[in-house]
Amino acid sequence: MYKLLLALLLMINISAGAQTKTYDTTRDVKNGQMVFNGPITFNDLFTETSFNWLQSGIDEYKPVADAMAVLQSRLKEYTIVVFIGTWCDDSHYLLPKFTKVLQQVGYPLTGVTMFGTDREKKTKNGEQKQYNISLVPTIILLKDGKEAGRITESALKSVEEDLAKIISGK
Repeated sequence: MYKLLLALLLMINISAGAQTKTYDTTRDVKNGQMVFNGPITFNDLFTETSFNWLQSGIDEYKPVADAMAVLQSRLKEYTIVVFIGTWCDDSHYLLPKFTKVLQQVGYPLTGVTMFGTDREKKTKNGEQKQYNISLVPTIILLKDGKEAGRITESALKSVEEDLAKIISGK
């Protein structure tokens, strides 16, 4: 009886500690990069050892101070939805900068809803349709459930200046 109870507790503990992956993984046929397709988190990206582009890009980026002041005071009023391609050079370039900006203004990375796409810009569950995604990366700011603006594929000035412009309504 004691051994059965111990085995049952061990099984419960193992299954409770297991994480359910919400995305699919494959290799990109064109460049061999790891493809995450579906709902993802920053933690998913940070723990993938082949995504060294993320941390090195964060470490190298120096945001523009004036724009950061606007974001510091107002970004928390917005919900953020992001679509990226983990296989995509533009995502490798923009996402680390965006991540550094969020970190510096204190916007919680866990508060960002993010989706990985395949080369056709499709997600595992079709979320790209709701947001009309045709290019990645796409960063969408929502205010009260309505789109306030987006950065698509690349920033016009810098990620923080483009976000500040959206927030300022200019």
